[in-house]
Amino acid sequence: MGKFMKDVLVIGGGFAGVWSAAGAVRAAREAGGPGDDIRVTLVSGGDDLVIRPRLYEEAPEGMRVALDRILGPIGVRRVTATVTGIDTEAHTVRAVGRAGEELDLAYDKLVLATGSQLVQPDFPGSRGVFDVDTLAAAAGLDNHLRRLPEQASSPGRYTAVVVGAGFTGLEIATALGERLRAIADRDSAAEDVRVVLVDRADVVGPELGPGPRPNIDDAIDELTIELRLGRTVASATRQDVTLSDGEVIPAATVVWTAGMAASPLTAQIPGERDRLGRLGVDAHLRVIGVPDVYAAGDTALAPAEDGYSTVQSCQHALPMGKFAGHNVAADILGNTLLPFTPDPYVTCLDLGPAGAVFTQGWDRKIALTGEEAKDLKRNINAIWIYPPIDDAEQLLAQAGRFSNG
Repeated sequence: MGKFMKDVLVIGGGFAGVWSAAGAVRAAREAGGPGDDIRVTLVSGGDDLVIRPRLYEEAPEGMRVALDRILGPIGVRRVTATVTGIDTEAHTVRAVGRAGEELDLAYDKLVLATGSQLVQPDFPGSRGVFDVDTLAAAAGLDNHLRRLPEQASSPGRYTAVVVGAGFTGLEIATALGERLRAIADRDSAAEDVRVVLVDRADVVGPELGPGPRPNIDDAIDELTIELRLGRTVASATRQDVTLSDGEVIPAATVVWTAGMAASPLTAQIPGERDRLGRLGVDAHLRVIGVPDVYAAGDTALAPAEDGYSTVQSCQHALPMGKFAGHNVAADILGNTLLPFTPDPYVTCLDLGPAGAVFTQGWDRKIALTGEEAKDLKRNINAIWIYPPIDDAEQLLAQAGRFSNG
């Protein structure tokens, strides 16, 4: 080890964290040395990179990749721990290890890539509500659905109420009818399958804009999803849901998808935060006003193209990680930092058996629909977002491709 060893500490084992670690290793090696002058450590509470964009699909427990198969081959040290505090003055991070031991980790450069989390609901009965925000939660929903035939016959046994008609809500709502029908078909006493989509807004996909809305509306009609717009859930039991206008819907399954916020660890960094809790970063992904701290992925609000800012999505998290990793290493080595330049903005929304819709640009012009868009979505989900495993050369090569194209 070189006597001037510098420590890069990456917090978070999601897409942004993994690619920050790989990006830092690649930049250090490319700078000419053996990479011995920079030590990269990644801290994550779990052992896997969870393929979170796929958790609305069935069998979610397989939607993960072992972190050691990504980080091990490139020499990134992994610490399994939950971070409890960050001291940006002292350049230290406090964490609790898996066995409850307290850890103090020092850094020269820090990348905060701890992602985002669902804002949990707080209404009577909300503790019995499902979500697809984490692997454990999505597996819990999948297990619940598979066991519905064991429940006593009731009017809402095969009814699912999805709260939130944003991106995630639409993907789970359009998938659930097919999943419920496959399960109900095994049950000779099966009641009707119903999917009800609830949102406070008066349109579906409010943040997706008017571009893809006709396609989304058509899919909802085709899949006979019932809409309850301009309202929300007032309370829930294991048998039914009461909406804010007093309507009671018999339902054994309630899925909450309304509202995301950045990881609470962003509050440990003395920087400016937006309404989602994301830290403001400059073009090089450095947290504004906080020396030696970078943020990437859902914890960061970065400038994107055409005066827009990044969104909390996989398509921004991957390249943000690569740029942040490159820049922390370049920063240490005195090399040129690269300004974050994401690919042109796109969205690809899965609409279950009704296909998908792919849009381009911030005004979301429709580029593909139906089966063509569905094929693209399958490629994104099953191939493109997965990092190479057990192959240092391939992983580092990909860390140096800053464009997804």
